[in-house]
Amino acid sequence: MVTTRDLEAHFEFECRACEDGHCRKADVETILAERKGLKEFYEAFKEHIKECKRMSYGQYQFVIDREVLPEAVLWWHNHPEFKETHLSTAVGTDERPLNGHFVYMPFLNVQVEPFNMDENYWVFLKAYLPADDPSFPSVAKVLPAALWIEREVKDLLGFNPVGHPDPRRLILPEDWPEGVYPLRKDMDYRHSPMAETKTEFREKPEGTTLVPMGPVHMGIEEPAHFRLFVKGEEIVDVDYRGFYSHRGIEKTGEGRLTYNQILFLAERICGICGYQHSVSYAMAVERLADVEIPDRARYIRTLMLELERIHNHLLWVGIAAHLVGYDTGFMHAWRIREPVMWLVERLTGNRKQYGMNIVGGVRRDILDYRKEEILKVVKGIREETKKFLDIALNTNTFIKRAEGVGILPYKVAKAYSVLGPTARASGRKIDTRLDQATKTAMAYNELDFKIPVYKEGDVLARVLVRMDELFESLWMVEQIIDGMPGGDIMVPIGDLPEYEEALGFTEAHRGEVVHYVMTGEKNKVYRWKVRAPTYNNLPAVPEMLKGYHVADAPLIIASIDPCYSCTERVQFVDVQSGKVKVLTEAEFNELSIKYRGVF
Repeated sequence: MVTTRDLEAHFEFECRACEDGHCRKADVETILAERKGLKEFYEAFKEHIKECKRMSYGQYQFVIDREVLPEAVLWWHNHPEFKETHLSTAVGTDERPLNGHFVYMPFLNVQVEPFNMDENYWVFLKAYLPADDPSFPSVAKVLPAALWIEREVKDLLGFNPVGHPDPRRLILPEDWPEGVYPLRKDMDYRHSPMAETKTEFREKPEGTTLVPMGPVHMGIEEPAHFRLFVKGEEIVDVDYRGFYSHRGIEKTGEGRLTYNQILFLAERICGICGYQHSVSYAMAVERLADVEIPDRARYIRTLMLELERIHNHLLWVGIAAHLVGYDTGFMHAWRIREPVMWLVERLTGNRKQYGMNIVGGVRRDILDYRKEEILKVVKGIREETKKFLDIALNTNTFIKRAEGVGILPYKVAKAYSVLGPTARASGRKIDTRLDQATKTAMAYNELDFKIPVYKEGDVLARVLVRMDELFESLWMVEQIIDGMPGGDIMVPIGDLPEYEEALGFTEAHRGEVVHYVMTGEKNKVYRWKVRAPTYNNLPAVPEMLKGYHVADAPLIIASIDPCYSCTERVQFVDVQSGKVKVLTEAEFNELSIKYRGVF
């Protein structure tokens, strides 16, 4: 049996996480027998494993030596049987006030069998890093999914991923001073240091012309900087700089707000999928409290999640139509979407940021007389969407610009841990609604629905996946209304255990959302880590762009439905001649529709 006492002896520190300085003993053999693959991994790395414990239902943690982190991550990611296992994210934590160490912990979504929530599970690989040497060997040089993860902890916590192929800053601006790390506990959240302005751009490949898109540009929705390196009319390489809108939400939540106050901050992470973040956070805290919410609350949450998915898919397909010059499709898609927005406002009081959730359930009930109205809206959307797709999928303007463009092969999608419709359009069989156990917080285990998967990997496949999902969501809403149980809509939580960890997750319309929570004292949160699906999908966009034309770039970028808003211009710069041309939105649209080459 391996317990935290072994870990304390290894590091010579006193653990304050549990009563009397010692964590609860775990029956390791029982834990390892609960899921396929756990015992196999333990046997392969037992000389380096200091502790093994069950975090909550379907979530397991191994405390492991940092030296073998790359091998451990790759063991899971490349498992010959668990083909859809992916590196979901990782968290860095400053635990020096607790035990004198930092922590780096990757999370793996282990897919024993696609769409089988009873067999699949999460694995946390926790490595303690010495305070005077917070380094660990990088896995990013062989696993692209870790490229951003490791750069993030380098920026925000000062960890050193040894051997990382691209150690430039990711989140912090270039003028942020060296040695100041926002997520360390000894940095005040009100501190905003400034230093000398500088930039860190990658050198352009020899013989290429630079075409910068951003930081402001009409075809990408929020400040983001894509640097396209082109030869003739072909994109041969891409560099990306983002995080212009980083808001410090995690830092704000840690240590200042109670767990229920953070819930309403979580809903404001995203303007259109805020409820997904709200449910994910609530689920993490409910796992920590070891409670299951009432059945009626699970059904109401699932109803709101699927209504949110419906209107977001309609919003996206309208934008996609606009970017290929099919503005009739744009107007139809948004016209069809509007009744859903009116419906959620009637159900919650708001078109967005519903304020429906509370840790332990939901704040508002669905009144019986609203059920007929919900079904009426669902019926109308189904009929209108079928008519719209019959026209759109037979319109050359739409099909010719989407088919065979921006192809993301399965192997690349797997290597980058791409999620959601973007992954399923490339043949990946992943969807958190059925892959992982959601039954304590949602009702997907009691619904009948299919997960659409395409193999083409192009923009058109990403459109078709979303439209198929939309019809499945309409069918789910009908099932929810038909099977809505009675009873309470919330259960009181009370005080949370201190210094415990859990993960909450949902499947947003863009893909898997995860919230990691580590509790602190007095119902505060010690560490809160948020990972939206765009974080995993965006690093793969350069691979989608290579080999295509600049005129295709806005559509390819938009095809992953990135989480940022847009402005209205783009610059083309020839770095050899120095000539600059600024295009208006109308000029760029005309160029994009009429030509498929470089200006």
